[in-house]
Amino acid sequence: MPPTPTPAPARATAPAERVPAPDLARGAVLLLICLANVHVFLPAGGGGVSGYPGPASMSAADRAVALLQNCLVDGRAFPVFSLLVGYGTWQLARRRLRLGEEHERVRRLLRRRGWALVLIGALHGVLLFSGDIAATYGLLLVVLAGALASPRRRGLVVLAVAGTALTAASGLLAAVPVEGAADGPVSSLESASLPGALLARVLEWSTGTVAGPLVVAGPLALGALAARAGLLEDPARHRRTLVVLAAAGVPLAALGGLPLGLLAVGAWQPGTPGALAAGAVHALTGCAGGVGYAALAGLVVARAGRGASLPAPVRALTALGRRSLSGYLGHSVVLAALLPASTLGLGARLGVAQASALAVLTWLVLLLGALVLERTGGRGPAEVLLRRLTYGRPRPAVPVPHLRVVR
Repeated sequence: MPPTPTPAPARATAPAERVPAPDLARGAVLLLICLANVHVFLPAGGGGVSGYPGPASMSAADRAVALLQNCLVDGRAFPVFSLLVGYGTWQLARRRLRLGEEHERVRRLLRRRGWALVLIGALHGVLLFSGDIAATYGLLLVVLAGALASPRRRGLVVLAVAGTALTAASGLLAAVPVEGAADGPVSSLESASLPGALLARVLEWSTGTVAGPLVVAGPLALGALAARAGLLEDPARHRRTLVVLAAAGVPLAALGGLPLGLLAVGAWQPGTPGALAAGAVHALTGCAGGVGYAALAGLVVARAGRGASLPAPVRALTALGRRSLSGYLGHSVVLAALLPASTLGLGARLGVAQASALAVLTWLVLLLGALVLERTGGRGPAEVLLRRLTYGRPRPAVPVPHLRVVR
């Protein structure tokens, strides 16, 4: 009887084997993440909504940028990333299953990857930025490994619906004005002491990581469902579907973000029910925007082709997307060094427009670094660490002795 084939040892996907559309989306959405996170470092006193400073403390340029970001950036960046995490997770699971691994081994692999992300996210959240999202994704991989690796879709459909409802509910908090920190604990960004800021980040990161899965679980499940349909593996084949998703999702996100944006810049002053409704609509349409942005990346690849035929800007974004975890951590290094009171304290001196310009510059630096690594064939440092924690040390090839056949 012939021997049962042994599954190939687990390893990370080689760059040549990667699908370009998800990487293109990751590289582009890192710009949105830089823009969404930079204003968190600014003082939010004076009745600020959605994490922005109060309208009275913003210039005309600041208000214009805040309005635009509420429509196109805030609450729209993390759904894209969540979708892509779910998409990439199913790609990994499907690849291992096709190589002959049992479902239990695949689930263990996803859980190892999840715990690795929790560790990386803990270091990121405590040392740099308490608004870390990597650990949140890690916890979801640990908890949902069975559903994400299962060929059945029912559990993911239920999670997508329930999770999207929770995301909409979380938007209620964005509409609550921030009246300053005088009556509450000093945040990690306001503390002028490095040890004080570190302790505050521990508390903030712990709270955010526990609550985070409730917000991102829905988009992550949607991404896993999209991966099972293969929407981004062969975007040319699914062009019509992607056109519908992009044409509906992006305008819906822009329109749905307008009420909260007007509230944030002081152009609309509804009562509490209106403000809460604006926050919920903002969050819900943000999920639609995440789907639309991901679909746009698929359409770009469908039009441009693959590999060397991709235009230079698309190749650059794809290079950054292949190193998205390093890029995500890298943007926090820059912002944490420049903006909090415990470091250079520039956050207290910048307006919203200036901070957004800094975010764009930071993203361009990350893009340049990714291009250098792409040309030299290097992986991002965070990807190397995640790979080592997930797959362990590479196993050296074992030579097979030549067996002499005696006739």
